[in-house]
Amino acid sequence: MASVGASAMGSAAEGTPSGTAVRPASVIARALSLRAMSEQRRHTRVAVALLGRYMLSDRQEYPCQTIDMSPGGVRLTCAVGGTVGERIVIYLEHVGRIEGTVARILPDGIAVTINATTHKRDKIASQLTWLANRTELGLPEDRRHERVVPRRALTTLHLEGGREIAARIVDISLSGAAVACEVDLPLDTSLTVGRTPGRVVRRFKGGAAIEFRLPLSPDRFDENLVL
Repeated sequence: MASVGASAMGSAAEGTPSGTAVRPASVIARALSLRAMSEQRRHTRVAVALLGRYMLSDRQEYPCQTIDMSPGGVRLTCAVGGTVGERIVIYLEHVGRIEGTVARILPDGIAVTINATTHKRDKIASQLTWLANRTELGLPEDRRHERVVPRRALTTLHLEGGREIAARIVDISLSGAAVACEVDLPLDTSLTVGRTPGRVVRRFKGGAAIEFRLPLSPDRFDENLVL
């Protein structure tokens, strides 16, 4: 019987390095399934609009806003695209600092491949899941989206064609401003508030809501802001 037991053990261990335990098929299948789920999670894109700023190799900072994002990449609306393959550092609200390279130049921005550790990618995935759920549940925005009343409220609206309209800024957010003026501005009118380009997205009695073409930098967002 002893010889039969030794033969059976030898057969079971055949093709297996000495000292290595043989994993049951169910354990291997589960591991592969978890790995596939993890990979899928890392590449699922979420449509999310996060304000932030980025820095290219020239070390200049520019404002940006995300179009969609996954733990492996992000699409940005921005004015300066850089070059394909260029290193980029991005700071996004709720996500923080991420590094990557410019993958594609788009008509209104860039697509970026994110360079991150597995731990960082998992953290981004969790943050994106939270942001997506927050949008679905209609939870309030972060306080950085609150509006401020500028100390210098008087401004000039510059319309296409050279027309100028005196206006007063009611309040400002990172993505837009409410202005009071004596002219009825049609919806989708392109204009510049001071030196900040935007368009009319809503009208109200005695004024209009302006959406900026690019978000303001959070670093200079306070009552001393001058558009």
